[in-house]
Amino acid sequence: MAGEAKYSKAVSELRGVFARFKPGQKTYDEIVGTRDQVFARYRPIFLPEHVPSLTKEEFTSFLYLENNRHWSGLYRQGLGAAGDMNRLRQALAVLLDESRSIRERFPEALGMVTGFGKAIGTGILTVAYPDKYGVWNNTSEAALRQVGVWPNLERGEGVGGRYEKINSLLVLLSSDLGIDLWTLDALWWFLLEPERLPQPSEPPTQVAERGESFALERQLEEFLLENWDRTPLAKEWAIFSTSDDPEAGNQYPTDVGRIDIFAVHKTQPKFLVVELKRNQSTDQSVGQALRYVGWVKKHLAKDGQSVEALIIAHAVEKDAHYALLSLPNVRMMTYEVEFRLRELEPLPG
Repeated sequence: MAGEAKYSKAVSELRGVFARFKPGQKTYDEIVGTRDQVFARYRPIFLPEHVPSLTKEEFTSFLYLENNRHWSGLYRQGLGAAGDMNRLRQALAVLLDESRSIRERFPEALGMVTGFGKAIGTGILTVAYPDKYGVWNNTSEAALRQVGVWPNLERGEGVGGRYEKINSLLVLLSSDLGIDLWTLDALWWFLLEPERLPQPSEPPTQVAERGESFALERQLEEFLLENWDRTPLAKEWAIFSTSDDPEAGNQYPTDVGRIDIFAVHKTQPKFLVVELKRNQSTDQSVGQALRYVGWVKKHLAKDGQSVEALIIAHAVEKDAHYALLSLPNVRMMTYEVEFRLRELEPLPG
């Protein structure tokens, strides 16, 4: 874990963030406000005694945001994990077996089923044992990095040892902040993407346009992740994944923010940082992409590996065009949204 001074500073910062995170705030109401409802529905089905009779419908329903009220995107890999329910039930039995250490059983469970990654596994643990286990996904990792307490993880520890260390930190933070682990995980979302309140001089139409633009780019991210193989990018690039985290390339955590989509070249030693323009200008997006490129070069790229960046936006301002002239490893693409209206066909006869 981080040093004592760093940890104390992080706790102080998080207390300040939590003071603004309360009922009436959108993220709080959507996640924390629905906690008891989610627990009432899903804790019984993830109890060890129910797992042998767990149905595919029960498991897959948990994968959707409208049901778990907390995590989006679990279904992308999780639906595949439900392809062999007998094997999945065995994996869940291992995961939820409290007679064994989490360091031992966590990697075993994840290795039994393709698509059963750390985000799904720790989400289930949090629901089944809400006082003992926190969530390890790209969002919680990015938040812990941002406040400066991401633990030092060694390669030899394996995914079980790493989660044991991360979970100990989450439990300690939960205790020191006086909040449960579910609320702590919701706090990460608020920390990384705080709702920007309208300024007194900001016209209501501008506020609405900003919100609609942000939502559209969220939908763009989901579309790209779900349809990557149908895009021109898939000819050369594959979304980054690991054995314990099939979704690793989505919102990839770094010390300077989260990479929207992180990809690797299929035949050459190259990385690709994909940045989707949200509520900033494309010129600002260039700067953000360059920070990610620098981070990947320092922390991930080996000898001979290059790092490129791609910014995807609905439109590109002139300033960004000039910036690209001096950046051979950064390019841009634009997207279009097609919407058509058709007259209703008359009834036959």
